[in-house]
Amino acid sequence: MDFANLYAQGFARVAARCLPVALADPATNAAAVIDDVRALSADGVCLAVYPELGLTGYSCGDLFLQDALLDAAEDALATLAAASGDLLPVIVVGAPARCNGRVYDCGVVIHAGAIVAVVPKSHPAEFAESRWFAPGAGVDTTTDLAGQSGVVFSPNATVDIEGVPGLCVFVEVGETMHLPVAPVALAGGATVVVTLAASPAALGACGERDMLVRASSARSGAAHLYATAGPGESTTDAAWDGGTRVYECGDRLGSSDPFPVGPAGTVVDIDLRRVAHARTLQPAAGEAAAAVAPGPTGRTRLTPPTGDLGLRRPLARFPFVPDDEAGLETAYQLQVSALARRLSAVGPATKAVLGVSGGLDSTWALIVAAGAMDRLGRPHSDILGFTMPGFATSAGTKSNAWALMTAIGVTAEELDIRPTATQMMADLHHPADQFDVTFENVQAGLRADYLFRAANQRGGLVVGTGDLSEAALGWCTYGVGDHMSHYDVNAGVPKTLLQHLIPWAIARGLCAEATEVLTAIVGQEISPELVPGRALQSTEDTVGPYALNDAFLFYVLQGMAPSRIAYLVWQTWKDAAAGEWPEDCRDRVAYDLATIKTWLGRFYRRFFASQFKRSCSPDGPQVLGVSLSPRGGWQMPSDATPAAWLAELDRNVPGHR
Repeated sequence: MDFANLYAQGFARVAARCLPVALADPATNAAAVIDDVRALSADGVCLAVYPELGLTGYSCGDLFLQDALLDAAEDALATLAAASGDLLPVIVVGAPARCNGRVYDCGVVIHAGAIVAVVPKSHPAEFAESRWFAPGAGVDTTTDLAGQSGVVFSPNATVDIEGVPGLCVFVEVGETMHLPVAPVALAGGATVVVTLAASPAALGACGERDMLVRASSARSGAAHLYATAGPGESTTDAAWDGGTRVYECGDRLGSSDPFPVGPAGTVVDIDLRRVAHARTLQPAAGEAAAAVAPGPTGRTRLTPPTGDLGLRRPLARFPFVPDDEAGLETAYQLQVSALARRLSAVGPATKAVLGVSGGLDSTWALIVAAGAMDRLGRPHSDILGFTMPGFATSAGTKSNAWALMTAIGVTAEELDIRPTATQMMADLHHPADQFDVTFENVQAGLRADYLFRAANQRGGLVVGTGDLSEAALGWCTYGVGDHMSHYDVNAGVPKTLLQHLIPWAIARGLCAEATEVLTAIVGQEISPELVPGRALQSTEDTVGPYALNDAFLFYVLQGMAPSRIAYLVWQTWKDAAAGEWPEDCRDRVAYDLATIKTWLGRFYRRFFASQFKRSCSPDGPQVLGVSLSPRGGWQMPSDATPAAWLAELDRNVPGHR
């Protein structure tokens, strides 16, 4: 594998472009397109899309019925086809074209010196358009155009681009996405939809286009490129904003600013393997596509460039973390409402029982429990908080736990587990200074045991604090330990999201009296505090950085191969100075490929080995639309081996592991 090459990794570089148009001058416009495509070709672009009627200008009016313009447009297409012979991209341009004695508004696909397909506009949108152009709906034929015979001519045509696995293009002319049955519904197996548009600018129009393109890409499980007419069009009765945008499976990859003064557009790398996998996860969509009678297919072949071209697409360092405060608010409200529902279902006087360690997980669970009591109209004193110091509990985390419980106003109590743990290890003939897994799990198990017995005694429900990241890594003590609870409110929240939720809670003033202690908790080292010693026991030294582990989990749940996961995480984390960081991110670090490969291999080993713990997970709410619960989320056998995944990682990712 050419590991660093985006095409080898299943991506394709595409462009939606808008050029200043020379109105009614196809030769000049063709020359501008050729110059633009040459630059795109040098940039590794394999598909370039231009606006509707871009070779003539959309606003030519009755000139579309003039043979001089139609002949010039055909000559321009011939010029473009000839020039495309030594250019990489498949070109999709808008032009008028004649077929069987009628004139159509078309998208013309050109590549490798030839016209590959012509797609007429299915439904001319306005009265004036139907004055000049015939409707393409129902037309399914071949035509002679620009000196080339037998060209596919159909509104339902798709274009297979061999040499780029998974790249199949459907062309839509005009903004028909709002129709009850849009032409894109006939796209069948196309993975990329392109819209050639010419829509006058108006207040609110950009937002509506975004909505339509996003919905189309999400509904069809495809990438969607959109380009609309801009500078140079006649402003007799309208203005033109020349916007471009690219969406993929409902996610916005990029857009250009409206009203450009020169050539403009969007160049991004779409993920064809993601599109393919999204469709396997939506069998109904696949069945609907299969039910569509396939249209004619145009075919062409290109040879992608090799080597490291970079990767141009938005990549989130923390893919589980929402982009805005509204997403964090939703996560909080979802957890609050879920816990409130469970408490009320058990009984109106049910107490919430929590172990409060002064760490991230229990802190956030306590904040959520307080929100649940507020929702139920009950006092925070109905939360029973227990701090249970063990052999390695530091004075700092213990004082943080007490300060937090006091600020929130819970019924707080301290249970020292050390005497009982000492007795248990003595009964087991376990040396008190042998700091192994038994030493750790005796403490973790006793804490859970005390919480369950306290819940029995006081009419309570044990609220779990274990998070999604810990479930993925198996970083929990099985059974009567931090693995189990009556209701795990953090089950759907990964560690990186917790690291952003608490600062959000501080900024929002959810616990105004606890601002200082919450700030201290966010800034401290993540540790189980089970093994005593001079140095604080670091969780991330053992399981790896949570930023990497959460990224690994995000892509694993999308079904990606290990080498692709390594590639995406490497692209995201290889340069600390590149890209955007959340404002509240305290550690801005970088990871090289060898480090990523090493931790990814360890992630797979832990993930497979820990399935037995996930097979009996406590109840808990999904927060991000993903779950490791065997009831409605992740399902796999507990005795599966990661050998195939590790072999693929070693085979395709350079460096040591």
